[in-house]
Amino acid sequence: MASVPSLASSVEQRVADALASALPEAGATDPLLRRSDRADFQANGILALAKKAKANPRELATTVVEGIPTGDLIREIEVSGPGFLNITITDRAIVETLAARAADDRLGVPLSPSAGTTVIDYAQPNVAKEMHVGHLRSAVIGAAMVEILEFTGETVVRRHHIGDWGTQFGMLIQYLLEHPHELDHKSEEEVSGEEAMSNLNRLYKASRALFDSDEEFKTRARARVVDLQAGDAETLALWQRFVDESKIYFYSVFNKLDMDIQDPDVVGESGYNDMLVETCKLLEDSGVAVRSNGALCVFFDEYKGPDGNPTPLIVQKSDGGFGYAATDLSAIRDRVGNLKADTLIYVVDARQSLHFKMVFETARRAGWLNDEVKAVQLAFGTVLGKDGKPFKTREGETVRLVDLLDEAIDRATSVVREKDEERGLLTEEEIVENGLQVGIGAVKYADLSTSAARDYKFDLDQMVSLTGDTSVYLQYAYARIRSILRKSGDRSPVAHPELELAPAERTLGLHLDGFGALVEEAAAEYAPHKLAAYLYQLSSLFTTFYSECPVIKPEPELVVGENRLFLCELTARTLSKGMSLLGIRTPEKL
Repeated sequence: MASVPSLASSVEQRVADALASALPEAGATDPLLRRSDRADFQANGILALAKKAKANPRELATTVVEGIPTGDLIREIEVSGPGFLNITITDRAIVETLAARAADDRLGVPLSPSAGTTVIDYAQPNVAKEMHVGHLRSAVIGAAMVEILEFTGETVVRRHHIGDWGTQFGMLIQYLLEHPHELDHKSEEEVSGEEAMSNLNRLYKASRALFDSDEEFKTRARARVVDLQAGDAETLALWQRFVDESKIYFYSVFNKLDMDIQDPDVVGESGYNDMLVETCKLLEDSGVAVRSNGALCVFFDEYKGPDGNPTPLIVQKSDGGFGYAATDLSAIRDRVGNLKADTLIYVVDARQSLHFKMVFETARRAGWLNDEVKAVQLAFGTVLGKDGKPFKTREGETVRLVDLLDEAIDRATSVVREKDEERGLLTEEEIVENGLQVGIGAVKYADLSTSAARDYKFDLDQMVSLTGDTSVYLQYAYARIRSILRKSGDRSPVAHPELELAPAERTLGLHLDGFGALVEEAAAEYAPHKLAAYLYQLSSLFTTFYSECPVIKPEPELVVGENRLFLCELTARTLSKGMSLLGIRTPEKL
């Protein structure tokens, strides 16, 4: 595995060295290098340096240029405007750097020197409840961040903090005790997620109706909550049946989303029950939490309710029951103390921001979070319908996640089938398989190509469109390149650094070289949308390159053809790797 320094970092180093020798007394200065329309790169750091040294920026720029060697990496540098440097690099440097990337199975992307251990809390459905569209973003964003961080060398521990505890279980367990066959399966064969969910739905509705209409049942259900919290064996065994039935359903949905969720990663609210009393004791003994009207609370000057009074975080209620805060704080203790995490990421709806601010601040006061261990809420916005309002069915119900995924797969399969009718490349089996990959890819990409914090519109027509910023456009770009490579006959992809590059080849090459820096940025900022934007631009630049630079027809001369096939292959590998980091598959034929 060979990490390849990017052209930008090599140029940056040369300019930084020249700045340092032109004004040694100024110390290290950032060249402020960025991509430019006027040249390959522009360096703007001289302006700040000249201001600091009270020097004329254009004169200083001229001195700096004299100290920068040209020929191998940099072809030419010109001073422009008040003291910008416009830098053009050699074609040879571009091709040699890309060849080094192609020789490495990681495309030359370095592992992070400061890699640690991150726990990501994402995809948190509730036991005995159906997953709806609101569960989509946590799952999709969380899964992408797992892949991106692991690729940079981070050790990632997945945690699915499912809602598997609380007073509603008294009602469900009591009902199951009195109607013992309600969760029985039709046959011994493998149970479908659909059957498991319909069992749970039916039982939930029936127990709710009884709870609301029958006072004696309500009393028995409330007593059952006490048994559950006390760890009564029969009650826990029935509770476990709800958890197991729900997992059959969860896993079927995650499987449809093409997400790998393992049993050990599912640690629900109940997983922290044994820690709750100790968490409260530690907070109270240290004075971080205080008793107020019998409840154990943490107060903050900065968080006030509508009445102007401080809004406390309630860790333990006055009746002795524990709220979400006690569980979340116990989870932090477990993740820092037992899992040895130095970063905790919570992929949770932005509407819970206040709760998490208070939980993290409490953990800091208690010493569980500090300068070495940080917690971050990767907050996400709401999924909206085409009308810009929260996404609901015509009847005003929340949309079932599984219905939404099925519809996306159906739409995508129609698009793939229509497109193939012109060409007849695919078997029926391939059309169905590609429809699945395109449909699920479309849903994930629409989510991931929007900054997580923003709301986004769920518009299936747009998502499965072959044009515009969609995953289908990227998947078709990839499949098209694979097709070009299959049709290349006896010509092979070979890099030729001695060639002069056409403008579209240079632009594509420079963008390909930026993949590693972009992955590093997406990982550091927890911003998968930046990776999506990079890949969309890569596909667009490839389209321009392919239309301006013949690869197969009309047949270019041998070395030019080989070099262009090399650019095609590296583009395909970069697209495929980038898409896999977003959790999206790239079919070989489309």
